[in-house]
Amino acid sequence: MFVALRQRMPSLSKAEHHIAELVLDRPAVVVESTITRLATLAGTSPASVARFCRAVGYAGYKEFRIAIAAANSREEAARELFRVDDAEIDANDSALDVVTKVAYQEARAIEETARSLDLDALDAVVQAIRSAPRIDVFGAGSSGLTAQDLQLKLHRVGVPSFCWTDAHLALTSFALTGPECVAIGISHSGQTVEPNQMLALARSRGATTVAITNYPDSPIADVADLLLVTSARESRYRTGAMSSRLAQMAIVDFLVVRLLQGEIDRVGGLLRLTYDAVQAHRLDG
Repeated sequence: MFVALRQRMPSLSKAEHHIAELVLDRPAVVVESTITRLATLAGTSPASVARFCRAVGYAGYKEFRIAIAAANSREEAARELFRVDDAEIDANDSALDVVTKVAYQEARAIEETARSLDLDALDAVVQAIRSAPRIDVFGAGSSGLTAQDLQLKLHRVGVPSFCWTDAHLALTSFALTGPECVAIGISHSGQTVEPNQMLALARSRGATTVAITNYPDSPIADVADLLLVTSARESRYRTGAMSSRLAQMAIVDFLVVRLLQGEIDRVGGLLRLTYDAVQAHRLDG
């Protein structure tokens, strides 16, 4: 429930966005509120709340409030597991509070990403990679770290892949893609210009385009044949660049392990070769 609501936020109107923020920040208040009270708290009208409920997939406010109540109960149970009363980090929190809350937030990001992931899309990406003559991966900023991790893992198992974090160099490479090639763009917001440009160029060349993003309704979805969606939460002290990293890395691991299934005999030798190659650089080697 909360995952889907966060992912829909970029496509909501300004009034609907305010309501969504209130719901995500104070879900317990929603459970206790009539549609009129929620509208007052959000600074909008009951009609806007009703439109908001329909925009996020519910017939009306009653159904929406029931779904919020159920989701909030699960959220409270998850916090209880980590012994966290409030997941938000406060300026006066102790070191133990900060460590516990960050651990909770990161565990939830991976768990929710796994639970909401489109498994058919995952298998479609794996199949495209298996048959591709080359794979190009691009990410800017912190998403570039994820791109590097994916390229390294593919390279170690003999998949011809290239990682780019410089936009100009990336454009020259994505321009050389073609049918059966795979182009992967990574963007937490889905609104970063460069990965969108890369995928648009690769699509025009006939390549299969893949986007890893936190927002399936964002512009990058318009240039992606396949979407792999993360579920990373932002907070006061953890921006998208921080919260997206582990969720994106989890997607990479899902992809690579699925790719290796049934092929461990073939790739086992490659993994051993790459492992042995760096052993001479160990202090105890």
